[in-house]
Amino acid sequence: MALAALARKIFGSPSDRQVKRYQGKVAAINALEPELAKLSDEQLRARTQEFKAQLAQGASLDDLIVPAFATVREASKRVLGMRHFDVQLIGGMVLNDRAIAEMRTGEGKTLVATLAVYLNALTGNGVHVVTVNDYLARRDAGWMGQIYNFLGLSYGIIVHGLNDQERRDAYAADITYGTNNEFGFDYLRDNMKYARNQMVQRGHAYAIVDEVDSILIDEARTPLIISGPSEDRSELYIKVDSLMPIIGEDDFELDEKLRAATFTDQGVEKLEAAMTEAGLLKSGSMYDVENVMLVHHANSALRAHKLFRKDKDYIVRNDEVVIIDEFSGRMMPGRRYSEGLHQALEAKERVKIQAENQTLASITFQNYFRLYKKLAGMTGTALTEAEEFADIYSLGVITIPTNLPVQRIDEDDAIYRTAAEKFDAIAELIKECQLRGQPVLVGTTSIEKSEMLADLLRQKNVGQMNVLNARHHEQEAFIVADAGLPGAITIATNMAGRGTDIQLGGNLEMRIEKEAAGLEGAERDAKIAEIKAVIAEEKKKALAAGGLMVIGTERHESRRIDNQLRGRSGRQGDPGHSKFYLSLQDDLMRIFPVDSMDSMLGKLGLEQGESITHPWVTKAIERAQGKVESRNFDIRKNILKYDDVMNDQRKVIFEQRLEFMDAEDVSETITDMRHDVVANVVAKAIPPRSYPEQWNSEELEIAAKTQLNVAVPVREWAKEEGIDAEIVEDRIREAADALIANKEERFSANIMRQVEKSILLQSVDGLWREHLVMLDHLSKVVGWRGIAQRDPLTEYKQEAYELFQGLLGNLREQVTSQMAHVEIQMRQPEPPPAPDFSRMAETHIDPLTGENDADGDEITSPEGLPPIDPKLLVGVSRNAPCPCGSGKKFKHCHGAFA
Repeated sequence: MALAALARKIFGSPSDRQVKRYQGKVAAINALEPELAKLSDEQLRARTQEFKAQLAQGASLDDLIVPAFATVREASKRVLGMRHFDVQLIGGMVLNDRAIAEMRTGEGKTLVATLAVYLNALTGNGVHVVTVNDYLARRDAGWMGQIYNFLGLSYGIIVHGLNDQERRDAYAADITYGTNNEFGFDYLRDNMKYARNQMVQRGHAYAIVDEVDSILIDEARTPLIISGPSEDRSELYIKVDSLMPIIGEDDFELDEKLRAATFTDQGVEKLEAAMTEAGLLKSGSMYDVENVMLVHHANSALRAHKLFRKDKDYIVRNDEVVIIDEFSGRMMPGRRYSEGLHQALEAKERVKIQAENQTLASITFQNYFRLYKKLAGMTGTALTEAEEFADIYSLGVITIPTNLPVQRIDEDDAIYRTAAEKFDAIAELIKECQLRGQPVLVGTTSIEKSEMLADLLRQKNVGQMNVLNARHHEQEAFIVADAGLPGAITIATNMAGRGTDIQLGGNLEMRIEKEAAGLEGAERDAKIAEIKAVIAEEKKKALAAGGLMVIGTERHESRRIDNQLRGRSGRQGDPGHSKFYLSLQDDLMRIFPVDSMDSMLGKLGLEQGESITHPWVTKAIERAQGKVESRNFDIRKNILKYDDVMNDQRKVIFEQRLEFMDAEDVSETITDMRHDVVANVVAKAIPPRSYPEQWNSEELEIAAKTQLNVAVPVREWAKEEGIDAEIVEDRIREAADALIANKEERFSANIMRQVEKSILLQSVDGLWREHLVMLDHLSKVVGWRGIAQRDPLTEYKQEAYELFQGLLGNLREQVTSQMAHVEIQMRQPEPPPAPDFSRMAETHIDPLTGENDADGDEITSPEGLPPIDPKLLVGVSRNAPCPCGSGKKFKHCHGAFA
């Protein structure tokens, strides 16, 4: 380690060497500044068309970096009054070079993105800027969009609640801002539609991911899932939940690292007896095949009661269980845990139980963002995860130097024996800071702990404070904006991706928005001048008191999360302090114990209220965090290996769908499928080199009628002299082809082409959905193959391949059978309508821990159809009358996409 540090001191880090390579272009950009300053607005705007013309004539984007970046800087000065610093120009070059720009909080990442966004938007292929929430997408687009519009480029915004046309328009713009969830869900929805003109996205050329560590690391285990309603089992959830009070400490085992809970043998016996008494278990063991559903419900109820805590993992609001995002501390309204866990929590909390959902389409963020031909990212904390970014996404991490030297003092951790001692010490430090007028930001890991600390401070008569957590999500931006006022105390559940700077003395933009709203002209100017004067005075006081004090109430599993909290202090050269307080009762110390820490504290003979503070201790804790990060990386890598198997199959299916949608005529494909089916049914009934008396002629006749809708006298043919399997196959093929030819003659080739495409696309979708369910079940059980000394991943690949082969075989049979039996009504042919997404839910699920978040919207009737209770739709036959009373068949009414 000492040698590595010495080498870095002499030769510089890889980031330092890369930054030096950019300095020449920075100097060239600066040299153009006086020349561009002389141009009129029209002349500056005209440069955009000049750049596009140069690209059309064969120039590369790298050739245009210097003039394009200089143009954006000049436009920013005129439109926003903001001039890019030299280090921001370097950040823009890093983003253009398919890498991650690590820039400290307050260094202006939002402005940095405009450089690479403008340059890459010149190609006309579209640029996606990905943020972590709708607020940031709207704010950044509206703010930076002024530069793009000034330079003649268009921008759009993708947020929740837009209709398809609004989304299509936003994606058609040169630059599109949106959240990671919306981009991913749009991709999945597009691949469920039946015509190219119904799709909204137009490709994946270039994306810049803001807070890239949060999206590509923290949420990488979290697939995006679109699901539809399945059978309602509310009563069963309530009955199983009522049995949970009998489960004692010896009846189950917890693994907090994996967020898993399992029954012991004693617990299973106790639960079986209770289920039998309650009439749930009719016969045999809980683990018999017919009782598998009970096992699923019991496991969900156990996890809901023993692993998931109210006000930490979720809150109850308006008679609903609302998930709290573990990474950002925000509420996730409309998102739901899957696999019955959310229903189990609803039963536990005695609120209305919503129906479960069935997976219709799915993709992980890892595989979605690898769709982009060019990907880049920016964040304040990425270096600790550089190996993962390089391994999974082929993204390098370049640390950009700060515009001004960092003056923040990061103190060593203070470790106490108990949590009570730790929080008492934190409260005393907060009182001291408030007395001297120093603003304080306290980071906690849960709502429960933030409110407990707030109560403790009130007991100690500490003055006004703001608590920022999921309960106060609406006031978030204003609470953060005021956190830099002298003596302000802000307690935050998590500071990742908040999007609003903590500026000493207050945030000018937020103050203007709050205090000058509705004012115009001279009155507004006077108010703004007054606000500026107040902020300048308040900033002096905060600086004199030492700048922002950041206090961490415990360490997170990841060093990045701690660094995100620390990074809120010391922005743009301001002074500041940070210190973490820990106890042996903290989750990290308890679940991932630091070797010999307890014995070390014991030998020191610490008295009540005393702590140990030493650089070695801080280093030991960081090493423990490094081990946890490595373990989590291995988990994500392993999950990706499994998801890559599905991803390869997904690509095949989605690409095939696009080919079918774009093709004017799929009759050749349909014919090939039909001929394959004929060959298969003949091969099953007629063994190779067999005599006619050995044929299963009756089975072949039945199969021909069932799958091909043709009556063939195979038993009669078998009596003919010289007959063989090839002749039989030719005759059946001719009969099947004649049937389709007759339909085409009766209904016209145009109508048959539409029918063929419709049946083909809907068959692909239906079988793909069933395949997803099969792969999901396979991934959950294949791990047990390890007991038999077989590699689970190899087994999964083999069986997934066989399932996919089965899917293709089923597709041939289903399409052939439907084409043979379909009855066509004469009317103007139309492509199938897009699926009704109002009947579907969007889910964001963690396959490892089960911490899933899904769209919990209730089923609504398609436009133009009468409303109906979703329970009435369960189990209705496709050809039965629709329960809504419309008089139509279910498949032509509410069951159109059920």
